[in-house]
Amino acid sequence: MLFQESDSVELKESYVDDIWKEIIAFANTNGGTLYVGVRDNGEVLGLINPDQTSLKISNSCRDAIKPDITMFLSYKVLEIDSKNVLEVQIHRGTSRPYYLGAKGLKPTGVYVRQGSSSAPASDEAIRRMIKETDGDEFETMRSMNQDLTFVEVRNAFSERGIEFKEPQMMTLGLINSENLFTNLALLLSDQCPHIIKAATFHGSTQNEFQDRKEFTGSLLKQLNDAYSYLEMRNQTTAAFNGLLRIDSRDYSEVALREALLNAIVHRDYSNLAGTIISVYSDRIEFISYGGLAGGVTLKDVLYGLSVCRNRRLADVFYRLKLIEAYGTGLQKIRNAYAGKNGEPEFMDGPNSFKVVLPNMNLLEGSHSNSELDADTEKVLRFIEEKGEVTRSDIQAILEISTSGAIRLMKKLRDSGLVTAIGKGKNIKYTIA
Repeated sequence: MLFQESDSVELKESYVDDIWKEIIAFANTNGGTLYVGVRDNGEVLGLINPDQTSLKISNSCRDAIKPDITMFLSYKVLEIDSKNVLEVQIHRGTSRPYYLGAKGLKPTGVYVRQGSSSAPASDEAIRRMIKETDGDEFETMRSMNQDLTFVEVRNAFSERGIEFKEPQMMTLGLINSENLFTNLALLLSDQCPHIIKAATFHGSTQNEFQDRKEFTGSLLKQLNDAYSYLEMRNQTTAAFNGLLRIDSRDYSEVALREALLNAIVHRDYSNLAGTIISVYSDRIEFISYGGLAGGVTLKDVLYGLSVCRNRRLADVFYRLKLIEAYGTGLQKIRNAYAGKNGEPEFMDGPNSFKVVLPNMNLLEGSHSNSELDADTEKVLRFIEEKGEVTRSDIQAILEISTSGAIRLMKKLRDSGLVTAIGKGKNIKYTIA
């Protein structure tokens, strides 16, 4: 019998501790045969005790390889030239990818067969095997990262008096039948790789940044941190009806909350593109990756029809009383603007969904900031930050002439947006 290594044959002189590497590679690819007692050049050396060698291989695979691969292995002792050779048949497994338990679902732990050698699998190859085995539903697929912690989610459950132990994690879908963490667990874990990017701009364009922020960690932490960020930028405007002072915020808290929840619960997490929040003087925009799921249209959604892309994530948020029912978020946003100035916008793209909330206070009155040019908005923002400014301050920030600054401030005074204090060279301006 002639022995030669190939994409389906591996030769070993004797048992070695890393023999699992070849077995993993065959099980992850197209199967193959491992001959123990044969040199790489095909020379038959034989084994003194082939039964003991088969027992070592079986125990090694049971202890080192996950998921359990033993059912895909079969052993046979061949007598060649009066020498015993162990033949190990490795069949292609049904729970791919198989990996070294100590290394996890990453290239250092997952091997595939390439020609006559076993090589680490790429991240993309690992994802493809997971998808082929677990199906297309992202939440239920095995997480490539199995070293997960859940400080944030445990605190959230504890605050609501709900148990969060292994039985609950299995019921919610964070742990699968093989006791492995799923992608849902990854999203809720402190190691979640997805992020929310937020930025605040001066004026109604992206010409000038005021600040930017990235929120990381568990989706629950990102939700809380992003909402706090928005709350800090949700200013209160005072109006007077006779002697009665009426305070109103730029944005409804309900609308902000629902828009943020919509961006987190319904986005497509199969891609690492971050959720984007952009705060302008006249609006806030929420953009999440992934268009509408299930073939529904924007009109269907506005009618109340909902196909939830991340059903299990929504179930967790429902259990934590963060959402009430599927398909009600956009309607709540529309209701928050009923009878108010402005109307929210919803836009569906091939790979994105966008919610735009207009600033209700800037739309009130005949002199809306949304109608002002960029220089005017910059000046108003500058005065708000400083409290009071001089004409020379305006000249400096806009880099304009004295006459230009005088004309601009006269326009703002005539519009009732700023108030002048003093006269001549000592005049100062404040927000009206």
